[in-house]
Amino acid sequence: MILHLYFARRFATAFLFLTGVFYALIVLVDLIEQTRKFSSFNVSLSDRLGLTFLNAPETINQILPLIMILATVTLFLGLARTSELVVTRAAGRSAIGSLISPVIVSLIIGGFAVTVLNPIVAATSKRYVSLAESYHNGGVSALSISGEGLWLRQGDENGQTVIRAARSNADASALYDVTFVAYAPNSGPIRRIEAGSAVLGDGEWSLRNAKVWPLVSGLNPEANAVTHDLLLLPSTLTLDSIRESLGKPSSVSIWDMRYFIAQLEQAGFSARRHKVWFQAEIARPFFLMAMVLVAAAFTMRHTRFGGTGTAVLSAVLLGFGLYFIRSFAQILGENGQIPILLAAWAPPATAIFLALGLLLHAEDG
Repeated sequence: MILHLYFARRFATAFLFLTGVFYALIVLVDLIEQTRKFSSFNVSLSDRLGLTFLNAPETINQILPLIMILATVTLFLGLARTSELVVTRAAGRSAIGSLISPVIVSLIIGGFAVTVLNPIVAATSKRYVSLAESYHNGGVSALSISGEGLWLRQGDENGQTVIRAARSNADASALYDVTFVAYAPNSGPIRRIEAGSAVLGDGEWSLRNAKVWPLVSGLNPEANAVTHDLLLLPSTLTLDSIRESLGKPSSVSIWDMRYFIAQLEQAGFSARRHKVWFQAEIARPFFLMAMVLVAAAFTMRHTRFGGTGTAVLSAVLLGFGLYFIRSFAQILGENGQIPILLAAWAPPATAIFLALGLLLHAEDG
């Protein structure tokens, strides 16, 4: 038990140290990127730092498998150099037995990443997108889904427009039973429009069967209402921006994902991408465990055998290969070419069995 706690402490220390190093590097590199991106806008250094710190958690979340591999490499290379692995083997501990504590720690870290880090990333990435758009456009373009339908907001220096639609088609190119409410800058609503449908084109909305009510003080809105068979309204939104704000699963907390998927389907959108991401997040602790096993399979050896650099490089490259396969499987699942559960769970299961095979081969010859 004491030996297991010792290995667990060493592994957790290596993981935290590497996470801190990568976080510092990410902040420095991203600060340079934010400075380049907003160089032509009036964005202060403090605002750029705020954007950097909001963007950093998502990057850390994405590179957790790499950190897990490097932490395992650091642990077992350190144990090999001090001959602690030799002493452990001489005491009758097998290689698989020595991996119990690092594997348990990796599962705990994976569970923490899914249950705690994931909601943090969802909140910070949402805030980052909102601030970045406000710095770029002088206004905010946002989309949200609720039980009453979907809500859009577009804005520029001329004011804000709130858009509500009862439903949409699957690719968000057309909205149905739409209401537009335009607001003047720093003032209240000035116009209300209701239409049977709205199609977003190149910089404009095309509204069919639209009725416009002016909301100006002293005017009777109904008496001054005007109907249009076709009405064109300028827009700062694009199809790509709507799909990105809607279709980025990482911007939704895993605790809210089931409800969000139900709302998406009710609004007429395809929620397959979010379903694949939800299952992949649940499977992530096991994928991180597989990264530990893969790295251990190459580095759980004494340094006197040589080839340490080759072993470390092989572990990292195999880890990248498994990460690529996992991402490729998710893409296949999102496109409907393979079942959702297979796309999410097959890569971690395959990686675990592959790593166990390598470990058993190294252990038994």
